Amino acid sequence: MAEIVELLGKSKDALRALCVAWGEPAYRGAQIYQALYVERKADLGEVSSLPAGLRERLRKETTVTFPQVKERFFSADGSVRYLFGLSGGEKTKAASVEAVFMPSEGRQTICISTQAGCAVDCQFCMTAQLGLIRNLTAGEIVAQVLLPLEEHKDKLAPRTNIVLMGQGEPLLNFDNVMSAVRILLDQSGMKIAPKHVTLSTSGIVPGIERLALEKVRPKLAISLNASSDEQRDVLMPINKKYPLGKLLAACKNFPMGTREYITFEYVLLGGVNDTPDDARRVARLLADVGRVKVNLIPWNPGPVMPYAEPSAASIAEFHRILLEKGVPTFTRYSRGRDVMAACGQLALNEASRRPLTVLS
Repeated sequence: MAEIVELLGKSKDALRALCVAWGEPAYRGAQIYQALYVERKADLGEVSSLPAGLRERLRKETTVTFPQVKERFFSADGSVRYLFGLSGGEKTKAASVEAVFMPSEGRQTICISTQAGCAVDCQFCMTAQLGLIRNLTAGEIVAQVLLPLEEHKDKLAPRTNIVLMGQGEPLLNFDNVMSAVRILLDQSGMKIAPKHVTLSTSGIVPGIERLALEKVRPKLAISLNASSDEQRDVLMPINKKYPLGKLLAACKNFPMGTREYITFEYVLLGGVNDTPDDARRVARLLADVGRVKVNLIPWNPGPVMPYAEPSAASIAEFHRILLEKGVPTFTRYSRGRDVMAACGQLALNEASRRPLTVLS
């Protein structure tokens, strides 16, 4: 019996090659690609432009596996947190992941996951408590965009932003992530502009260097969250492997277009990393990196997490100091906090709880 071929996540070239191998013209692969990623069809039997014989063979020998929407959580601010169930098989474990759809005037932003769980173990992030369950396939990553777009198709804004900031470390699943990103950025397909897609990393230096070689790539964001190696070693243990010196050197060497910049995300933890001295150290760290901006993110609380939200005064002072030092800075208040959809809160509502280290 022929192995069933998963189509979701395949590139246009791969779908063309499949059709040619079946004795069909290559353009049939492009039609399948259009149906999957532009028309967002899960049932290729509905694609009337394909001949009946091909549709029958696709039905018997291929599958298009979209995640199951296990639950939707609706925020008062209009955001929707999706809990997706992912099927398993011989090569993959069944798992659950989350994505967040955030509508706003003129655009919608979709925050997607790249792994089920995460191995990086950032101490202030609820996802870390899950550990790494498995990498997501390219199809599972793309589906987190396709499903919300289809569900909200009657009220979509003109622009879609994608942020790879959900569960997982994107650069530790590089090949699958970039296969998905190429589909998202294909201007003959989903037509999302590279400037509207952002990949956030905890600082995987080899992955940053590899991303720099991509011809078409998303914008780069670095999850900084500390003003010194000593502080970051505790908050983000990955820093012990890729300390600030190596990380910032990779950022300095990262190629950027004329209007491009690297975003540094800084989660403010009350009484931990939000002092004026921290702000001044961050400004010094970024002084020689190149075109940068800082997004300050007040910490979003989670159950039994041993941190406190920063005060309004400390947020304002941190912001003021960075601006004074010439660092473009924005304070970002996360959407969907009331349904655990905000930055750092994605943990399936079923994470095991364990003690985390607290900086004094």
